[in-house]
Order: sequence, then C-alpha cells, then structure tokens
Amino acid sequence: MPVFKTPFNGYSVKFSPFYENRVAVATAQNFGILGNGRVHVLDLSPNPGQPISELVAYDTADGVYDVAWSESHDSLLVAAIADGSVKLYDLALPPTSNPIRSFHEHTREVHSADYNPIRRDSFLTSSWDDTVKLWTMDRPTSVRTFKEHVYCVYSSVWNPRHGDVFASASGDCTVRIWDVREPGSTMILPAHEFEILSCDWNKYDDCIIATASVDKSIKVWDVRNSRVPITVLNGHGYAVRRDALVSRYDHHSEFAVGVDMSVLVEGLMASTGWDELVYVWQHGTDPRAP
Repeated sequence: MPVFKTPFNGYSVKFSPFYENRVAVATAQNFGILGNGRVHVLDLSPNPGQPISELVAYDTADGVYDVAWSESHDSLLVAAIADGSVKLYDLALPPTSNPIRSFHEHTREVHSADYNPIRRDSFLTSSWDDTVKLWTMDRPTSVRTFKEHVYCVYSSVWNPRHGDVFASASGDCTVRIWDVREPGSTMILPAHEFEILSCDWNKYDDCIIATASVDKSIKVWDVRNSRVPITVLNGHGYAVRRDALVSRYDHHSEFAVGVDMSVLVEGLMASTGWDELVYVWQHGTDPRAP
C-alpha cells in the first residue's frame, strides 16, 4: 500500500471531507520538542500501487501538532502550531500567499484542531495553556474561550450530531462535555487516573465517547450513564494518544501518533508517526504490503 516519507516526525493525518484521495499531514522536527514544522497535502493515485504525490507543503517556524479540514470550503485547512498560533491555509492560492490568516491567542502550544461538521462555520482549538477556543472564519479573534481544565487540554472534538456540543480531554484526568449555549461545562467525567490524551465521539451514536490515556487504556462511555465505562480496552504497551477502535496494526517503527479513517471510502485508513512515514491502506490488509 502507498507510503510517503516526510522530512520531520509525523503528528497528525486527516482525510479531506471533499476528496477521497487527499490527506493532510502535520509534522514537527525533533519529535516536536524544538525546531520547525511542515504541513503536507498529499494526493493518492487512483491506480493501486502508484506512489503518493505531494500537492503542496507549507513550512512553519515551529512544529505542527494537528490539522483540520474545513467542512465548508474544500481548499481550506487549519493547522495547530507549537508557538501557540493557529494558521489557516488556502490550497487554491499559491504557497507564497499562505497562510492567509494566523490567529495567536493561545499562550502555549496548540495541540489539536477540530472543524464543526454540523454548522460548518466554526472550529475548536485546544492548548497546553489549559483552554479550548472557539473560532469562526469571519472574525479576527476567537468567539469564546472555555477555561475549566486545570492542566493541558490535548484534544477537543465536536459531537457528530449536535452542532453546539463538544468534548475536551485534559491532562487533569477529566473529560468535560460542553454546550456552547451554556456558561460552563455540562458534564465532568473523571475518566482515568492518569492524563487523558484523546477523546472521540462514536459517529453513529452521539451519546458514546471513547477516551485514551497515559494509563495505556481506551475506555468507552455512555454520557447518559457515566458512572462506569461501557468497556475498557487494554493491550497497548505505551500511552494511547489517538482513538481508533478497529484492529491491531504494528507497521510503524516509532510512536504512531496520528490515525484517521476516511468518511468517503469505507475502510480506508491513514496513519503517521515519529518514524517520518505516512501509510494509507485498506482496513484488513497489511499497510506495508506493496
């Protein structure tokens, strides 16, 4: 299956919601500790066995930890940067005209970005400054800052069916559920005893959420009755940074820190890791197979 080599360590990979053959990859030099970053936009060949081609790449002065495609414009891409900035790129413009915007309100590294799939006019960013911020494309400043977590917020994700609801995962060992119409969080879930690095909603059941932690486990919760998890998935040898409840793959030689599943092609997956490789493969096959 196709493999692409990046010059820096991979951090995140996201399929385009508009083009089934396009992915964006966030990378950072020196494992994201210090150095530059680069956003890659890659196109998969329609012919099996053909190499992945790079459509465009954007260099940054600091590492890139996450990317998120716009849900309303097929050429817009949001990037979460280690210097605390959030950058907006437009693939329809030449590289020299990008980024078209740079928002800089977070005071520490921006670790994740997520575009609203329902309203399609706003996105979230979460940061090591303990906050989540809500943004829209038509405003030069954030719409709102959500500050209740007492340690780094590693992930914030919109509910797939309710355009005003999102969840945030933090190093304070909690997941919080928010409704942007309310003044504060609507639920606090003490999901793990160690830092929570990721959370994600079930795309087919808007009350089910999965959490991933430094404790090497993934837990699945029903927010209607959150006293105990529905299930606990153990088996990882290290901290779990991304949720992907599908199968076991061990094709990366270093930490695999980014994984995504296509919403346009059933079973199509992509991953990236600190081994500087991007894999794209069909679920159930060997990602390393030619």
